Amino acid sequence: MKLAIIGAGSTYTPELIEGLIDKREQLPIQSIYLMDIDDRKLSIVGGLAQRMLEAGNMPTEVVLTDDLDEAVRGADYVMGQVRVGKLDARILDEKIPLKHGLLGQETTGAGGFMNGLRTIPVIMDVAETMERLAPDAWLINFSNPAGMVAEAVLNHSSIKMMGLCNIAVNMLKSVQESLPEGAAFDYDFLGLNHLCWITRIETDGKDILNELIEGDLKLSRMRNLSDPLYDKDLLKATKGIPAGYLNYFYFREREVERCLAKPKTRGEECKVIEEDLLQLYSDPSLKEKPSLLEKRGGALYSTAAISLIDAIENDRNEYHVVNVKNQGALDFMDFDDVVEVKCMVGKDGAKPVPVRNFNNDFIIGLMKAVKAYEKLAVKAALNGDYHAALAALLVHPLIGDYHKAKAVLDEMLEANEEFVPRFS
Repeated sequence: MKLAIIGAGSTYTPELIEGLIDKREQLPIQSIYLMDIDDRKLSIVGGLAQRMLEAGNMPTEVVLTDDLDEAVRGADYVMGQVRVGKLDARILDEKIPLKHGLLGQETTGAGGFMNGLRTIPVIMDVAETMERLAPDAWLINFSNPAGMVAEAVLNHSSIKMMGLCNIAVNMLKSVQESLPEGAAFDYDFLGLNHLCWITRIETDGKDILNELIEGDLKLSRMRNLSDPLYDKDLLKATKGIPAGYLNYFYFREREVERCLAKPKTRGEECKVIEEDLLQLYSDPSLKEKPSLLEKRGGALYSTAAISLIDAIENDRNEYHVVNVKNQGALDFMDFDDVVEVKCMVGKDGAKPVPVRNFNNDFIIGLMKAVKAYEKLAVKAALNGDYHAALAALLVHPLIGDYHKAKAVLDEMLEANEEFVPRFS
């Protein structure tokens, strides 16, 4: 088995290596190709990865390369975790929209849009390389914005692919922790990446979601609901336990004000953490993931990623929440729309679990609006279509205003000129 990690210079890579070590019996990987165009980061992170594998008794060949063809050729699984333009580009995504009174964020709004314009062509290049050199491989992508990237790849290439995010894993873990110890539960999970909800929690044959909303059951450890602004009226109106990213939609003015008030953007904070991590990783005596990595975010990142590969490789036929084509699972979305839903995952991939008789007009309306934005953004990214880009921002629920949309688009395209040559 050959595994390729694209963007392996990421400081998140030790999370993946730790997950592979934990699953070494189930996933006997012969070779891991770590590919990145940043030689310094690849050398540092790759060195730690090699030491971790040796300490974990995994006799796995590790190859460091900046050649995409070499990394992908003959691979069984390709994992994508690229950040085009690195953290400096993310910082611009956060700062430029704020100048126009708009949210600056790496995965949604104008910032997430710009991240998509940079990232989609690069991941499409990975997909096209896989079509040539590893046509039977799976692409597991966590590169943000993961849902928009999956929308592009699954509708414009022939490879097998799933988009993955750790948000669902963390949400479901919080539900488990709120229930009596050892209690089994079933659930409905639906939405788009970073625009998603749990809409059913069933235990002992009873849907207890309304009881959770009413507060009759303990919610203290459900991190998504710990914010006092998630009051009963909001939850009863929206009828779902939201991912934390819904803060940007539910409390948009507060979130813009909060971002403006912070002395540093999250990207600037991450840049400091990343450099500190690289210094730690450079220590030749370090042979495990350092605790500082937790401050970078991405809790349960490796759990989500490696468990998904295990489910495919070993035909587990178990539930995972992933980004896949709708295929009729949500009757209010188009068949080829990429959605984030609960799927049964085995050797044939992910089969979305249908959600029947869903009549939540709030969720339906918001999903349709953001999906319209995603489709226009993908068209813009693939074709360098300025007017599709402008239309995408106009339809996005967090933007809408023409003068703001045009001003932020023009400034962001100019700032990102080297990463979006199709717009030249």
